[in-house]
Amino acid sequence: MSITRLIAALFAAATGLALLLLAGSLPSTNASTAPTAVIDHATLHALRSRYRSLSKQLAQLMPGQPYIVVDTARNHLYIKRRDQVLLDALASTGSGTILDKPAETGQWIFDTPRGEFAVQTKLLNPVWVKPDWAFVEEGVAIPKSAADRIEPGVLGEYALGFGKGYFIHGTLYPRLLGKNVTHGCIRLNDDDLKSVYQMARVGTPIMIF
Repeated sequence: MSITRLIAALFAAATGLALLLLAGSLPSTNASTAPTAVIDHATLHALRSRYRSLSKQLAQLMPGQPYIVVDTARNHLYIKRRDQVLLDALASTGSGTILDKPAETGQWIFDTPRGEFAVQTKLLNPVWVKPDWAFVEEGVAIPKSAADRIEPGVLGEYALGFGKGYFIHGTLYPRLLGKNVTHGCIRLNDDDLKSVYQMARVGTPIMIF
């Protein structure tokens, strides 16, 4: 099992444990629910065993150097070293919205990709090269000149690329951090972005779930 799937499975097991413990703490008002409590106890035992097993597997697979974890459901980016959290940053990730491509079949789907990646590039003072979808979204013609696609000052002071045009970068809209609003990239505030840039290197693993 990959690290990304282990993290997702571990999160699911922890959520199941929390829900069962919460249910067990509520007073029962119906005697007929007693058999359910026995079933819940067995399920709780199974979930605890699975959580311990997954935790052990995850600890064995975790890299010794810092790595990046992105939780797209909670919109948080973490930098960890084994099980130690070095940074917990509020983020924005893909909105999941769909935009039709003009004059052809197909669509753009603005999701943050899930899986295992690595930092491929580290950019200082990056400029945004606007893709076709940005012009379609704005309702303007797609330019023929590459120079008309350049837009500085949008991505913040740093950007870390992890393939296929996806980046960890800054934002002009910090009030939207914590929400799924991007076109697939991962946005951070200025201070957290600087920390990620300083702690990560080319090759640093990125796990997104």
